[in-house]
Amino acid sequence: MRRMRPFAIVAISFAACACQNIERSRAVDNPAVAGKTIAQQVCSNCHGVTGVSVSPMFPKLADQPREYLIDQLTDFKSHHRSDPNARRYMWGFTHLTEAQIEELASYFSAQQSTTGRLGDTALVERGATIFEAGLPDKGVAACGSCHGQHGEGVGQFPRLVGQHADYVVKQLFVFQRTDSRPRGAVMKAIIANMSEEEMRAVAAFLEASPSATYDSPNAARPEGQGQSRK
Repeated sequence: MRRMRPFAIVAISFAACACQNIERSRAVDNPAVAGKTIAQQVCSNCHGVTGVSVSPMFPKLADQPREYLIDQLTDFKSHHRSDPNARRYMWGFTHLTEAQIEELASYFSAQQSTTGRLGDTALVERGATIFEAGLPDKGVAACGSCHGQHGEGVGQFPRLVGQHADYVVKQLFVFQRTDSRPRGAVMKAIIANMSEEEMRAVAAFLEASPSATYDSPNAARPEGQGQSRK
């Protein structure tokens, strides 16, 4: 037998370590499979095992409000959410049960969120102003009035702080220019007059903003951790 090359041994060892704590199933379309297993075995391919995606094509799910995640998974399952990536990546999940959807939402909402990268300083500062005060002359409300003072997400409104800037901009375009998100009527009205530059500024600010996980209302706190707010 040919000897295995050192780099191959290292690769196999790394893969084994990466998967050793993941609950696995050969039939993720089985209603008896736990949501956590689906999250770790299927959703992780795009969103990461802990909901912190690497590619901006896929949103970070960690620490998102449970209610928001349930709404979105329900809309994917029913095909009511029909933006291009929803069709491409999520429309196949028609087999999810209500229990699995709730378990998926609970799993990701309990994960620790992360901060994104710092972009252009001037753009970030411009975005901070829009996030905090809106654009009164254009009828654009402050983002924090729905998404929380720090963008941490509230109920059916998603967490925005730390999210990939490219993903935020893409979704703002979807809200403004299409009707493919069934719960998007409010957003469509609010951002109707926003320019692309203003969208990119807000997105840059959100990606660069600090992410204090244990101050979030969406994440479970470890024992002994205080209940202070940001």
